[in-house]
Amino acid sequence: MKIIIQRVKEAQVTIEGQVHEKINQGLLLLVGVGPDDQKEDLDYAVRKLVNMRIFSDAEGKMNLSVKDIGGEILSISQFTLFADTKKGNRPAFIGAAKPDMAEAFYENLNQELAKEVPVRTGVFGADMQVGLVNDGPVTIILDTKNR
Repeated sequence: MKIIIQRVKEAQVTIEGQVHEKINQGLLLLVGVGPDDQKEDLDYAVRKLVNMRIFSDAEGKMNLSVKDIGGEILSISQFTLFADTKKGNRPAFIGAAKPDMAEAFYENLNQELAKEVPVRTGVFGADMQVGLVNDGPVTIILDTKNR
């Protein structure tokens, strides 16, 4: 699994011109599922995401997690994180999990995250517009195969 983590002041996802979900302070996640992702990848991602200390404490140091600050998560499926750009100018997405497996894995990730912090989501496979106010900016890449 590859996840882009963005610390945000606010974020929202719009589908067909309507705001579908929005959050205040927290994390915007762009989640790509790989074909060989397993439960260990999911468990690792959940543990890292809810406990990663990337929010500022009273001294301005990144020392607090999304859980510590009472923040929220907006999770968006993003198969394009597995784009292969080595040949030509058109990316290939054959490295991403097949839609059935990816959707189930993505939904499971969101359910597990929701046990720890409030989670809002986009719609798997939908054409979505994502807006955010990046805080910092802080953007981190989490690859569950690189642990």
